[in-house]
Amino acid sequence: MQARGLTKHFGAVEAVRGIDLDVSRGEVFGFLGPNGAGKSSAMRMIACVSPRSAGTLQVLGLDPDVDGPAIRARIGVVPQLDNLDAELSVRQNLEIYARYFGIPRVRAREKAAELLEFAQLTDRANSPVEPLSGGMKRRLTIARSLVNEPELLLLDEPTTGLDPQARHLLWDRLYRLKQRGVTQLITTHYMDEAEQLCDRLVVMDGGLIVAEGAPADLIARYSTREVVELRFAPGAPRPGAAELDGVAERVEELPDRLLLYAADGEAALGAVHRAGVRPQASLVRRSSLEDVFLRLTGRTLVE
Repeated sequence: MQARGLTKHFGAVEAVRGIDLDVSRGEVFGFLGPNGAGKSSAMRMIACVSPRSAGTLQVLGLDPDVDGPAIRARIGVVPQLDNLDAELSVRQNLEIYARYFGIPRVRAREKAAELLEFAQLTDRANSPVEPLSGGMKRRLTIARSLVNEPELLLLDEPTTGLDPQARHLLWDRLYRLKQRGVTQLITTHYMDEAEQLCDRLVVMDGGLIVAEGAPADLIARYSTREVVELRFAPGAPRPGAAELDGVAERVEELPDRLLLYAADGEAALGAVHRAGVRPQASLVRRSSLEDVFLRLTGRTLVE
């Protein structure tokens, strides 16, 4: 998949402001960004359900403006909200969806059985959809997106609202798809999910790409190896960033704590204690993609 100057307008609103993208075959590629960053608009253009306003876009080597039906026949889409048919059984949701792609009835039944096993739903094949847990419904939605054996899979926040066990099971299934060579484009608000799944990703903000690279490379580029969190009791005296100058590479002041970004967190914490600072609690942790995300897009809530 390749895009150059990809742009999307909604009247006077410029949701995507001329971005460049290159996604290789078999790659898991992530879109991160706050609400309104342009992630979903970009994904909808790639899925051939929303025309681009400007720029060039090739999906599977084809132009969505000309070859939309041919592209849609070769991709799978997992929407943010499950849109399963509640009046059908688990198996019927797969078999009937397969028929939309012109898959013969016998092959549709075979494919449904394969996907039920892949999604670990074989024992629920004849169950109605409505009583299924959120994790089961999500696995069924992903299974349904695979009935046409897509070369490219688009997943919009695939694990939102799921418990940790269901999330990890879905991660395992997505990893198996990667092993099969299926290209995946993922939007997510979970930074740990992006670190686990994505080979490369972009961080979008205000319709622009503000950073691009592998998760580990982005952490190395925009953060430090470790972060020290210092928490203070309500109303207790606490130092400002200027008072800790030289203790860490960067100090960030938050309402409930101080964050010290340093190559060696334990050494930074020792320097804090030697300076006479006594936090109520302290924590040394590995720097994460969330630190990068918040540095690039800010901590202000976007509605």
